[in-house]
Amino acid sequence: MDKQQMITPEQALPGRTEPIRIEEQHYVTGNPLQEEIPPGMAIAYFAMGCFWGAERLFWKQPGVWSTAVGYQGGYTPNPSYEEVCSGRTGHTESVQVVFDPKIVSYPQLLQLFWEQHDPTQGMRQGADIGTQYRSVIFTLTPEQRQQAQSSRDQFSRLLADKGHPATITTSIETAPSFYFAEPYHQQYLAKNPGGYCGLGGLGFCLPPDNTAN
Repeated sequence: MDKQQMITPEQALPGRTEPIRIEEQHYVTGNPLQEEIPPGMAIAYFAMGCFWGAERLFWKQPGVWSTAVGYQGGYTPNPSYEEVCSGRTGHTESVQVVFDPKIVSYPQLLQLFWEQHDPTQGMRQGADIGTQYRSVIFTLTPEQRQQAQSSRDQFSRLLADKGHPATITTSIETAPSFYFAEPYHQQYLAKNPGGYCGLGGLGFCLPPDNTAN
């Protein structure tokens, strides 16, 4: 099958009812991964190619409480990595970011998203090819959606001003279920410092966001 072609729900693998079990604590921050988040924290979801490098990008930011990698946007419940790689689940590799908006704002996280990968490549990211590597912002609230759309428009204008020939293919979608990836994927680049990252931006930078206190 063509891994750059999205499947239909009828073509999706059946998956399973039981979720994948992961470690209780974040390998870098030591904070819980699956417990209820502390008061005042917020959640964001980003898909921007291989989730190993994307997760490290976000856990290194001041104000980020925890991160996790997983699968979103497809049809197969509780998929395995091998199933996602087959192109028969519809999922993309995604990062869950739990953050303190008093320290780092959602627009600041969006700025990292746009600047640190190529949002014009469709069903791929560099050498990583397939629907699992497509660029998506999964939003949880109307405010997140509005801010995501605004940032997309801003980055699109920046590309045009710089004479970049491609257009943005990133989709902005209401966040569906987030299925945690296998334990060895969680905080992979902290456990394997020399591992593959996969991130590569276009070299264009948005003006800094100043909404964090």
